[in-house]
Amino acid sequence: MIPYSRQSINDEDIQAVVDTLRGDYLTGGKKVEEFEKALADYLDMKYVCVMNSATSALHVAYSCIDLQKDDEIITTALTFAATSNAALMCGAKPIFCDIKYDGNIDEKKIEALITSQTKAVVPVDFGGNPVAIKAIRELCDKHKLYLIEDASHALGSQIEDKKVGILADMVIFSFHAIKPITTCGEGGAIATNDKELYERAKLLRSHGIVKKQVWNSDMVSLGYNYRLSDVACALGLSQLKRLDTFIQKRAAIAAYYDEIFEDNPYFFTLKIPVSVRSSYHLYPILLDRTLWCAKEDIFRELQERGIGVQVHYKPTYQFSYYKELFGEQKLHNTEEFYKAELSIPCHQEMSLEDAQFVSETLLEILQVHKGCNL
Repeated sequence: MIPYSRQSINDEDIQAVVDTLRGDYLTGGKKVEEFEKALADYLDMKYVCVMNSATSALHVAYSCIDLQKDDEIITTALTFAATSNAALMCGAKPIFCDIKYDGNIDEKKIEALITSQTKAVVPVDFGGNPVAIKAIRELCDKHKLYLIEDASHALGSQIEDKKVGILADMVIFSFHAIKPITTCGEGGAIATNDKELYERAKLLRSHGIVKKQVWNSDMVSLGYNYRLSDVACALGLSQLKRLDTFIQKRAAIAAYYDEIFEDNPYFFTLKIPVSVRSSYHLYPILLDRTLWCAKEDIFRELQERGIGVQVHYKPTYQFSYYKELFGEQKLHNTEEFYKAELSIPCHQEMSLEDAQFVSETLLEILQVHKGCNL
């Protein structure tokens, strides 16, 4: 099976983990600070606070801005549920904005959703393709809102040679196993240029406790155990050294697909602007609407042929839990994107021969199902 995405672990990664396991500290040691410094340097940002997941990072970011009951955030429904779940954990309400046909939030539809309860806008860089962050930044400044960028897909993505996140008040990254880099399967981070937000994040990450002198400490806030271990950070440090190489390999697979799939009659691919570098966490295709009725069959047949496709994402508001809280919702572009989208394999462990097999098999299967609803 060729998965739609996967981690890449080499001997240097393994040795970095082994060396840390043999060291004095498995958690709470210097590897955490080293990883945070390396990430800050890579991102060209002042501060990074790593945590045990991107979900934890989202929860802490929302807590840092004192998000609470009766507050609202504006975000996209086309994302993993954690983006809005973490707001619910703070007692706040997620307001879903429709998307564009590249999967990213439609920046032109955000302003109409702003109310006196709105506290932050939380866009997601879908598949690694950066959102229109300048326009969203201007909108947040105009309405005095926080901008928290969920870049869980997009570590290493760039707009005009600037890394994603640099315009946000806080940016969230994920180190889950299939993200651009991994830290032992899970992990996340908040990056920011705001020292006050950074200090607050560090406090909340570790029980709200500050060390004073000798053995003495003080708990000054209600916090959480969201710390990332030294073992995980050792792997992250090793992985970070190869991040740009990972992205180059993913981009090569994506470029091959772009060429092979040009003008095919079955689906559309997402066009990445020339001024943008995507991490290519995902390579989504959007099936022609004549094939929507066969999507489940196409999915199963690709899996049976050894191609690990996936769908990203079921709109968050379609989950039963959200329906019970907020009732039925429907956003036109989000609904159509979900009906059309399939993510096909695109990652650094693939060869061009793998990509050829994926493309030929995909086109062969789609030919059989062409015009299923005619």
